[in-house]
Amino acid sequence: MRFRLLLLLTPLLVIIDQATKLYIDRNFYLHQSVTVIENFFNITYVRNKGAAFGILADSAIRIPFFIVITLVALIGILCYLNKLSSTQRLLNLSLVLIFSGAFGNLIDRVRCGEVIDFLDVHWYRYHWPAFNVADSAICVGVALLLLDMWLSERAKKVATAISGGES
Repeated sequence: MRFRLLLLLTPLLVIIDQATKLYIDRNFYLHQSVTVIENFFNITYVRNKGAAFGILADSAIRIPFFIVITLVALIGILCYLNKLSSTQRLLNLSLVLIFSGAFGNLIDRVRCGEVIDFLDVHWYRYHWPAFNVADSAICVGVALLLLDMWLSERAKKVATAISGGES
């Protein structure tokens, strides 16, 4: 079944994402922070009205814009997954992770009009923007997508070198 990984991983990641966000929303007050690892990692409740790094946070059209863009991306990923062969496992996994993360954040945008973030990685006073499980899935998916592209390109170069050496 072509969509087996999507059907297994997406519900799992979305449930973990939404459960952690619900826990934070119900048990923390906005901007509350709890140190997990001193000078490195906190759980900090924030809400992001924009995209990555708060982009478009103050735009009047942000909610419909992000919902439409996410839906278009989700449909695009589904169409692309439908064209993949079963041997393209790394590419399939990367797209499923991106799909799952985008879907998790879409739920927040529809439900709250913004995304709940709480994972706060920092080095002393230098903080990376807070993120969540869905954002993590997207980042891992993009990293795997880049790895897949690099491995595919490398395999093509090796195949070209081998076939070029035979002529």
